[in-house]
Amino acid sequence: QVQLVESGGGLAQAGGSLRLSCAASRSIGSINVMGWYRQAPGKQRELVALIISGGTTNYADSVKGRFTISRDVTKNKLYLQMNSLKPEDKAVYYCKANLWRSGSNYVYWGQGTQVTVSS
Repeated sequence: QVQLVESGGGLAQAGGSLRLSCAASRSIGSINVMGWYRQAPGKQRELVALIISGGTTNYADSVKGRFTISRDVTKNKLYLQMNSLKPEDKAVYYCKANLWRSGSNYVYWGQGTQVTVSS
């Protein structure tokens, strides 16, 4: 079981920055994959960035070069540094964790944090 709590959302101007945090209830070193997803009004939830336990990262094309995913295993936190924000980045951002145990994939989501970007 993993509880995830996001924070750091808010209002930013276009071109500005925000840093999202996701606090996990267990050691994130034991979590296979963690990621950030977002969902804009009327749209499907989409992958923003993910990090695999070995440290490999992957980004959506729309955020490459602007967003950086990172983690601090000593604090059990996942981060998303968002720079050069655009109005189209406005969405609810969710933290997700995948645990692979005994052949099963356990998926956990946070409650989300709102990001609004003004033009």
